[in-house]
Amino acid sequence: MQLRKLLLPGLLSVTLLSGCSLFNSEEDVVKMSPLPVVENQFTPTTSWSTSVGNGIGKYYSTLHPAFADGVVYAADRHGVVKALSIDDGREIWSVNLAEKDGWFSTRAALLSGGVTVSGGKVYIGTEQAQVYALNASDGSVAWKTGVVGEALSRPVVSDGLVLIHTSNGQLQALNEADGAVKWTVNLDMPSLSLRGESAPTTAFGAAIVGGDNGRVSAVLMQQGQLIWQQRISQANGPTEIDRLSDVDTTPVVVNGVVYALAYNGNMTALDLRSGQIMWKRDLGSVSDFVIDGNRIYIIDQNDRVLALSTDGGVTLWTQSDLLHRNLTSPALYNGYIVTGDSEGYLHWINVEDGRFVAQQKVDSSGFLTEPVVAGGKLLIQAKDGTLYALTR
Repeated sequence: MQLRKLLLPGLLSVTLLSGCSLFNSEEDVVKMSPLPVVENQFTPTTSWSTSVGNGIGKYYSTLHPAFADGVVYAADRHGVVKALSIDDGREIWSVNLAEKDGWFSTRAALLSGGVTVSGGKVYIGTEQAQVYALNASDGSVAWKTGVVGEALSRPVVSDGLVLIHTSNGQLQALNEADGAVKWTVNLDMPSLSLRGESAPTTAFGAAIVGGDNGRVSAVLMQQGQLIWQQRISQANGPTEIDRLSDVDTTPVVVNGVVYALAYNGNMTALDLRSGQIMWKRDLGSVSDFVIDGNRIYIIDQNDRVLALSTDGGVTLWTQSDLLHRNLTSPALYNGYIVTGDSEGYLHWINVEDGRFVAQQKVDSSGFLTEPVVAGGKLLIQAKDGTLYALTR
């Protein structure tokens, strides 16, 4: 259940009033589905694995590796950032952004948003409202800038700007060259929200981003001017949890259509120019989704895996054997949907019919963040910091 993945370990960005009811008593306990029995059609191979600090531990984090020009960049929550060769995992450089707190101790950097690599720099945000730009060549700090809230989602670089969506509902644009703040847009915050923010996507000079208020917003990047807002999730229900309506997924833009997905809300297709709703499906999630051709691959908030048509959102198939296994967002790799779970398994699913084709135990600490396709390999970082490169 994605609510447990996001609310309970790292919790709410909210002050809970005494006496308020978060859960219905009948819904307090959610059982994880047993591991499905899969007859492997192939055995994925681990090309290499290496440790990147101590990972994220029990904390919520969106940290996952990034890839550019044959180099993998990865980080842990404490402050370790490494550059590794995609070929064999060999370390190219390593830096620690934790600050010294005495002779023998350091204060954790609390890295949380990233990793993003673009234009020769590596960008990472922190829970302490800082954004780092490191030189990709050696890991040295090019600049460091304070932002108005926790930088929980990955930085997005476009048109000379670094876009940061903070935990208090602000979208900020930093100058790519020196980190100077160019503008800030307030996207509004409800009193109760999930811990996590939508990373913006960019198209035709606009940043499109989801908000904790159940809306998708389009912002003109050069001026920081709001173009349109559209609600895709309406807060309702008997409990505070039922009324959560965050749009924490990253919108996807294809052929002039914005696809967005909300918790307790809808999978929605919007017109890019006007923000008007073209179609919507009653389907909620906090996991990013994948669009390939005329198909949308989604993992919903109960951990069902679905394939939908981009034309009207018609369900093509559903895989329901992984319910409440706390799945990662999906990745599309070599014609398969791949997702990890909290017990450290990777599940490989046929894109045509939703059937399992392979299953493997990779890491005992489990997975929280999605696999990343890089240089013909599939990268995934475990909660304990171990980074794996797999091939099919």
